[in-house]
Amino acid sequence: MSSTLEITDLIAAAEEHGRRYVELFNAGDVETIETMYTEDAISVWEPGNPLTGQARRDSLAEFLAAGPTMTADLVESHVTRDAALLVVDWTISVPNPDGGEPEVLRGRGLDVLRRGADGRWLFAVDNPFGDGEVEAGAA
Repeated sequence: MSSTLEITDLIAAAEEHGRRYVELFNAGDVETIETMYTEDAISVWEPGNPLTGQARRDSLAEFLAAGPTMTADLVESHVTRDAALLVVDWTISVPNPDGGEPEVLRGRGLDVLRRGADGRWLFAVDNPFGDGEVEAGAA
């Protein structure tokens, strides 16, 4: 049975994973972000179109090349010894290549993390459209 201290530490580590992701996303650091995913991770950056492997990596690199910035607020976290479900409200501002107002996307994501043998949390499922909705508009 887990002690309260162990669960608290696991929750803090899983939540730190989310903060680190936002930091790297805003820096456009695709290479380091990739180390935050399991080898077989699934990302659903377009509802109904899960991506894995090289397609997932290419899609992330293409999106980050546009220079978006993200903010994220953790709404809920549910953590066991080696799995975590994070519910996150996020906002992404995507620059307009023509210099106009940026496009702003908002949603509620559901992220499933797995804790590896080394203790690191990694995305197994990255679904920013966890509630099936996304709000898009100008800033």
